[in-house]
Amino acid sequence: MEDSISENFPEAPISGSEHDAPQTTWTDEDTEEEEDGTWEDVFKNADDFPVDYSMDFEDPEWEVSESRGMKVDVREKSCVDSTWMFKLRKNLDQLDSFYKQKELNVLKAREELKACRLHLTELEKERDNLESEIEREKQAENSAAVFRLRARHKCLCAQLQGEEELEAHLAMVLQEHELELCEVEVELGRFLSLRQEVEQEEKNFQAQKQEKHNQRIQREKNIAKGARLRALRAKNEQEMALQEQAELDQRRRDQALAGRRKAVVFLKQTLNRMRQKEAEREEKKKELMKRRMEAAVSLKANIAATQETLRVRQAKEKARLQKRREDENRRRESLQQAGVNSIKLMHLQKAQEDLHKKQEEFQERQKARRIEIVSKLLLEEEMKEKLEKRQALLFPPTPPHMTESAALKRREQRLLKSILPPPPRAEREESPTRRSVSSPFSSRSDVSISPDFLKDERRKEGGKTVEEKGQQECLVQPEFTGLWDRKHSDYTGTTDEDIPLKAAHLRSMKTGLERSLASKAGKKSAGGKEIKGPSFVSKPEIVLFKDFDVGKTYKKKVVLTNVSHATNYCRLLGVSQSLMDFISVSFEPPGPMSAGMACELKAVFKPVLNENLEGEVQFQSATGPFSVIIKCTRKKCEMVVGSSLIDFGTHVVGQTISRVITLTNRGALGTRYALATLSTNCRQLHHLSKNSSSSVQVPGESSSVKLAASYRAPEEIQPEHESTECITQSDVKSDAPPANDTSLGVEVIRASQDSGGDGLEESTITGVDQDGSEVNEISIGEVHEGEVGPFASVKLPIVFTPTIPGETKLDIQITFSQLDCEAIVVSARGVAESVPVWVTKPSMDLRICMYDRLYQDSIEVQSRASTALKVTFEVCKELKNHMKILPKTGFIQAKSSFHAQLKFLPRRSLPVDAKSLFDQKTGVLEVPLFIQVADQVRPVPFTVHAVVTTSDLEFDCTEVDFGHCSVFESVQTSIRLTNHSLLPQDFGFVGIPKFIDVQPNDGFGTLLPLQTLEIDLIFSASKAGEYNFKLNCKSGINRDFMLSCRAIGVRPLLELSGSVVQFGGTAVGDHSTAVLYVVNSHTSCNEYTHAVPRVGNGPIPSVGPRLFAFATPENSEITVTPATGRVLPGQRCLVQVTFSPSLSDDDVRAEAVRLVCHSEELCVQEIQKANAEASYSKSTEPKTVNKKETQQDAKKGKKPPINHGSGRLSVREKGSKTSLTPKSDSPFQPPNPADIQKGSNEYAAGKASLLRCFKERYSRYVIPCFVSNSDITQPESEESVYSPYNTLYLELHCPAVRPALVVISDNGETTVDFNQVLVGQKVLKKVTIQNISSECVKLKSSLLDLYGPFSVLNAMREVRPGDTHTLLLAFVPALAKKYRETLEVSCSKMALEFTLCGEGLEPLVTCSLEGGVMNFGYVLEKESATQVFTLQNSSSLLVQFSVLLDSLCPSKHSDNRLLPAFISTHSTPNTTLGTQNYSGQSVFTVSPIGGTVGPGKSQDITVTFQPDHESLHYRDILRVQLMNKQTVCVVQLRGAAQCHTMFVCGGDALDVCYESLIPKHIYSTAQTERTGAEKPPTPVLLTLKSVYGEGRVMTAKRELEVGCIRTAQPVPKKNVDFLWENLAALQQHGFSVDPTKGSVDAGHRRSVTVTWTPPAGHLPNEVAQVRVPLILKGDETEVYSVTLMAYISHNTHSG
Repeated sequence: MEDSISENFPEAPISGSEHDAPQTTWTDEDTEEEEDGTWEDVFKNADDFPVDYSMDFEDPEWEVSESRGMKVDVREKSCVDSTWMFKLRKNLDQLDSFYKQKELNVLKAREELKACRLHLTELEKERDNLESEIEREKQAENSAAVFRLRARHKCLCAQLQGEEELEAHLAMVLQEHELELCEVEVELGRFLSLRQEVEQEEKNFQAQKQEKHNQRIQREKNIAKGARLRALRAKNEQEMALQEQAELDQRRRDQALAGRRKAVVFLKQTLNRMRQKEAEREEKKKELMKRRMEAAVSLKANIAATQETLRVRQAKEKARLQKRREDENRRRESLQQAGVNSIKLMHLQKAQEDLHKKQEEFQERQKARRIEIVSKLLLEEEMKEKLEKRQALLFPPTPPHMTESAALKRREQRLLKSILPPPPRAEREESPTRRSVSSPFSSRSDVSISPDFLKDERRKEGGKTVEEKGQQECLVQPEFTGLWDRKHSDYTGTTDEDIPLKAAHLRSMKTGLERSLASKAGKKSAGGKEIKGPSFVSKPEIVLFKDFDVGKTYKKKVVLTNVSHATNYCRLLGVSQSLMDFISVSFEPPGPMSAGMACELKAVFKPVLNENLEGEVQFQSATGPFSVIIKCTRKKCEMVVGSSLIDFGTHVVGQTISRVITLTNRGALGTRYALATLSTNCRQLHHLSKNSSSSVQVPGESSSVKLAASYRAPEEIQPEHESTECITQSDVKSDAPPANDTSLGVEVIRASQDSGGDGLEESTITGVDQDGSEVNEISIGEVHEGEVGPFASVKLPIVFTPTIPGETKLDIQITFSQLDCEAIVVSARGVAESVPVWVTKPSMDLRICMYDRLYQDSIEVQSRASTALKVTFEVCKELKNHMKILPKTGFIQAKSSFHAQLKFLPRRSLPVDAKSLFDQKTGVLEVPLFIQVADQVRPVPFTVHAVVTTSDLEFDCTEVDFGHCSVFESVQTSIRLTNHSLLPQDFGFVGIPKFIDVQPNDGFGTLLPLQTLEIDLIFSASKAGEYNFKLNCKSGINRDFMLSCRAIGVRPLLELSGSVVQFGGTAVGDHSTAVLYVVNSHTSCNEYTHAVPRVGNGPIPSVGPRLFAFATPENSEITVTPATGRVLPGQRCLVQVTFSPSLSDDDVRAEAVRLVCHSEELCVQEIQKANAEASYSKSTEPKTVNKKETQQDAKKGKKPPINHGSGRLSVREKGSKTSLTPKSDSPFQPPNPADIQKGSNEYAAGKASLLRCFKERYSRYVIPCFVSNSDITQPESEESVYSPYNTLYLELHCPAVRPALVVISDNGETTVDFNQVLVGQKVLKKVTIQNISSECVKLKSSLLDLYGPFSVLNAMREVRPGDTHTLLLAFVPALAKKYRETLEVSCSKMALEFTLCGEGLEPLVTCSLEGGVMNFGYVLEKESATQVFTLQNSSSLLVQFSVLLDSLCPSKHSDNRLLPAFISTHSTPNTTLGTQNYSGQSVFTVSPIGGTVGPGKSQDITVTFQPDHESLHYRDILRVQLMNKQTVCVVQLRGAAQCHTMFVCGGDALDVCYESLIPKHIYSTAQTERTGAEKPPTPVLLTLKSVYGEGRVMTAKRELEVGCIRTAQPVPKKNVDFLWENLAALQQHGFSVDPTKGSVDAGHRRSVTVTWTPPAGHLPNEVAQVRVPLILKGDETEVYSVTLMAYISHNTHSG
């Protein structure tokens, strides 16, 4: 608090005050100076402090609305009070510090006095010791020592005197300090009230300060709340603005998203179409490549098939002509038979047909002439109308001229009506996509004019029409433009499509002409003059609102000019009915207008509907009414093409020609377009013949004339006349096999002559596809779809790529996304001519070729041209270095052939040079070659096929390293020789050295294509050294393939005494041992006297000890001991090699499966046998009857029929039926060998079966022995320990035989595992051995550890063949650890080793009861209470336990001689037993008293408390012990019994724990009667201790518990009510009870708190005691006399 005050109110300097208190501590001098004054002077001038200490706690920002005067008074008063309080607090603090200083002085004086007295005591002891020593020395008459000791005694006495004086001084100083301390304490007591007042003032000050702080915080919160509200309001406004902006942005985004979605839909459709077309294109390309590959292979077959097809067709044609002649002859004969002149009739029919054809031709010419006349008339009319309009504006027209023009117009109209009557309605509505299929050669008559024909006719006159049109146009330009320019543009914008006239177009034209003539012919008079036409002219003449948008507003300004010759006026009458809702006219009547004057009119158009509107604004003038025409046209799309026919002309096969279709949009509305081909025409055969010009077909004409009629329309062909035939794909498929080439035309030259002398010179089959689809030589360019904007045009390319000779037509339909736009059909045609030169063998197969070998073939070129042609053979640049054609250039004569030589020499660089032509994986080479013919665009292609293969023989390794080979051994290495060629090759190894051997066949043989042969190379070193050599493998074409080999001959440092060990026959389960030596014979480095060890040509190693190590294979039956060792020079080391044969797990499992299957078969046979016996017993009765009949027949002389085995067959049939039933119900499935586990019964049976029928086997092992370079004991050696070069090899031959003894117990296991056993427990196991040999064997065993846990309990004996012997083994662990020993049971032939193992474990059993105490609480007498605790077995073994009670123990009375608890010096009783039942039965019973607990399981122990009389001291001890006498837990059992349901507990003990066992009824009868009449209250003692400390007495507190026992017996009252009486006496002595009354439910307890506060005037050594009754009402009313004792203790730890 002082720190906070000093921070907020810095103390001002005080001058002129003599009684200023010290600020730290007071010294003795200060005390002496102030002895004259009193402590009142310290606080004398407390109120005289200046007011400068006051601080204004109020801030102007936090002012409240209060009166200013009241605020100043309160502030001054609070400042004075706070100043006085701070000064007073400072003085009090100084007084406190002065008191602390005095107290510290007293403590220091006491410590000094204590130290002085201690020193004085020591000096006195030392003086006494010196006096005793002086006496001893005197008695000893040691004068020197006496004098010395006396001098020391004198000094010590002087020192002792000084210490006594110092002690007196320190005692006086201590008294003075204690006096001063008492004075200061008195002064503190005097100012105690003042101190309390200051503390109260400080609390008030802190409260005021906290209140001001709270007010300030509240103001801050209010201001902050207002700021937050303003910020929130601004934020809400901003959020609303942002939300509105976001909504606006969202609407815009939605609109954009909607537009984008629409665009995405179209884009996806476009992309899908593009992907589909791309996929189709890729698919077609792949299919095309595939077909080309197939066509190159099957071209020869196709040519033959095509020739055969032509022969068949010619035969069919001849048959058809023959049939036609026969029909004519038959008709002629029938006519003759009918009496009609057949010759005349036939002639008349032919003449009629010729006349009909001529009429059709005349009608066609007449139609064409009519169209030509109409087009000329329309053009003239158009030009005249333009000239008339221009002249009418520039020059005033004369009436006669107008009259003549009108007359001319009427005459033209009559002429048009007479020439072109309107066509019928059905023809007007005919679809524009429909087109005629007829050819120009057909003789069909058609009334309608074909658009294609009209286009062809107009194309002839196109040049002339354009010239005439240019001459007739007038070059005079008007001053301003008008609507006539638009009309002119409309007329000039007509294309060739508009030339074919329709009825609707003619009618509109006629009505327009009539209107114009009528308007021009009208005359009006004004001012005596005759006026032609309206008196007012509007500019523009027609108010046109073109391409309007709904929702927008359009304004037009119209100028009305008075063109009459006099003053006139105009008045607005109104607008047409159709325009009233859309057009508003703003017009102010100008009044009288002179001639030539003009006025303005403003028309406002607000479209609401997207429809075309037309009307007029009507006016009235002096000369009559007139009107201004208004037209409103919506946006529309008007699509036209530049030409509807594209003629590519005639081109040679192989060229590519491109034409462009110009698609123009004349409207203001854009649209999307798409190009698609219509159904293609049927492919036809075009024949080139010199006699094709003939129009009449005769029997001897060529086939080209026969096929000319195929251009007829299908509806024109009559059934009886089959003169025309369209060779479609189906015809080709039915007559010939499908061709494999779809892009190349198949040309067939055949010269034959018919019977009439005319032959088919040339014929070409065109356009036959493999898959039934047509090849379109005319195709659409890259642009298939797109978009055309308003008033825009696009160019669409059309490509003609002729591949097959003949004429090709294609109809292309252009469709649009706008519904009001009709589709446009554009026709394209082109003619292809075949090349004059071709190759007889278009595909040349060179078969399989090898690299670097020359292959040749001849190329034959044929020519059908009539002149000599220059041919050039071109080879692609990739094969310039591999293929040549000689000669490169030549001339082929007319109608002849030319031969060239092809040379093919494939080189190794072929895969690199021709990557695109050569498949390196398959070796297939496909070379496209071309023959360039002069003046021919398309070269003649042909293909060379070959499979190029290599002639290499390849080794799987480039170098063979035999490594280090000992001179005592041979090294074998296998290599693989592979023939990479597709042809077989011979090979052989030549020039082989002596130390190498090649097998098989000594290195000679033949390799098939792509075959790999394994060859063994065997190297045998003759001496130590390095070997480098090459093996030469020569192929059948004299190619050499070298294989480098190298090896190092080694003489090892060590030698084996024997490299081969031959074991004797060893039984399975037994072992055999062989002994050999490792010899170190290197004793000298002189290589001239004897062979020294060396690695190749390396240095001779030094003489010294060597290390060796044997590496035995894993999971083998071989063991080498020692596996490693050290051999000194000239010495040898003994090595034992052990062979332990055993059975393979796979063999055992297979045998187990066989045994299971065999047992199943036996079961099935037994079932079948039982079924057969049952069926046999059933069939015995009929057999007896048959026997009697046969006997009677025999008596009569008849022989019985012979039926051998009939009964057997019947039994077999019945048996088979019954035996099949279980098989079908439950078929046996043999087990999987992998499912048979090791240790199972099946596995043991299989192993025993194999052992009993074991046949002798032989095994061979090669074990390496590694030898070190030097001794491992040399630290300076830097080489590796073991050398891989000095390796020795040991060969072992191991025969295995059948054993004589086998183990038949535990599935043949030789490992006896006792598993885990508790320490001290004994476990027995038996092992049974059987003699399976044919001789008696005598058993003997090895010794076991005498102090170990294992032991054999029975003796060994002799076992006869087939008998068994059982070994009894025991295991008794003494410690908790693992044990393992080996027991060997042997006989004369073999020995069996048993491994004995086991583990001792300590039991781990825990008790769930915590604290070791089980308290049953209060129970009614002769009733019981039960509690349960759990034993948990955490070990992995079964544990036995037993539960013991001390009350049932025989030694329970051994502690009766102990002193009672109230006499004993111990705080707790020494005995563990309490009150027992009168009946002699145990108070506490346990269930179960013993048992077992499984591993990881638990056992519940139930303890029951059954008292038979009332007592509070029932006690017992429960112990849980294991079988090894280990105690798990010790539990104290406690309980109390009452005769009624109420009880009180928690007081001090008033009786002993012992109770007499004499029943109450043994007492005197008078005493029992008195007790029954007046039951004394039950005494209860409760002692309370109050602790005195820190100047005050603490309140003592104790608790009593009132309880109610739950019982199942019927009682009048279930709960208990309690009541304290005589509470006034309690309060008088300072006691208080809470609660004073209450109730307790059954089975519950309630605490009653008793507190004691010493009353006023209570002496510290006085004991307060009071007795009050506590009444309990339950099933009975019981009174407890509660004695309350209380005292005051000065020690908190006492009592």
